Amino acid sequence: MKKLITLLMVFAVTFTVNAQIETPQPSPLQKIEQKVGLTDVSVQYSRPSMKGRTIFGDLVPYGKLWRTGANQNTMVTFSTDVMVGESTLKAGSYAIFSKPNKDNWEVIFYSDTNNWGTPQKWDDSKVAATVNAKVYDIPMDIETFTVSFDDLTNDSAVLGIMWEKTYVAVKFDVPTDKAVTTAINKVMNGPSADDYYAAARYYLESGKDINKAVVWMDKAIDMTKENPRFWWLRQQSLIKAKAGDTKGAIKAAKASLEGAEKAGNADYIKMNKDSLKEWGAM
Repeated sequence: MKKLITLLMVFAVTFTVNAQIETPQPSPLQKIEQKVGLTDVSVQYSRPSMKGRTIFGDLVPYGKLWRTGANQNTMVTFSTDVMVGESTLKAGSYAIFSKPNKDNWEVIFYSDTNNWGTPQKWDDSKVAATVNAKVYDIPMDIETFTVSFDDLTNDSAVLGIMWEKTYVAVKFDVPTDKAVTTAINKVMNGPSADDYYAAARYYLESGKDINKAVVWMDKAIDMTKENPRFWWLRQQSLIKAKAGDTKGAIKAAKASLEGAEKAGNADYIKMNKDSLKEWGAM
């Protein structure tokens, strides 16, 4: 009996292994990535093939919503906001649906990417952008559905869609110039108050050159004097105290205390009072 059970178990395991043989998918998955200016863009999609079939106007009817590929949604992801046509697409992922026609396509960027094929119930509120894209004839067949990144510049690229003898171009613009200009202006204008504060606090906490910390914290406080921050003033008092400037530490602590009292921050009220007492000011 034990031998019979053992044989049955071996048979079951062998059958299970054989039943899990992996075979090629008819529409294999592909993911492509591209840096456009300073924006990371990726597309994940499945790739059906013609296999002797007529595609547009037959397998893919004209004027009807299409998943723009096979299997799960074709999905594009942008790391920054981009412009598609007249619409702004926020950074994130979008399903790409389309309505192919002979001379042009309506290409739709849909905020819900969790669909297998087209949504069972279409929701117009999830349409993030719609563009009309021109159809270009290709002189040879593209056997397998293909998405590409074409015509790259610092500020834009074209999302190319190819199949059969059809090429459709969807241009998108990226905010490279705005990002670079902002970065240039920031560097050329010198460190910000936040930069000076962060550097000064790091030097205080790391036991580095306290005199540099004094200079940087004084700059941070001066740059924010129109809207003083009591927690910054608290750090200024500690830095000055460590540098041996008790008078300056007391002045900063009193200013911090005043701000903390206006804000009703009990923790900073106590810390400042304790320090002022320690430094002989209370």
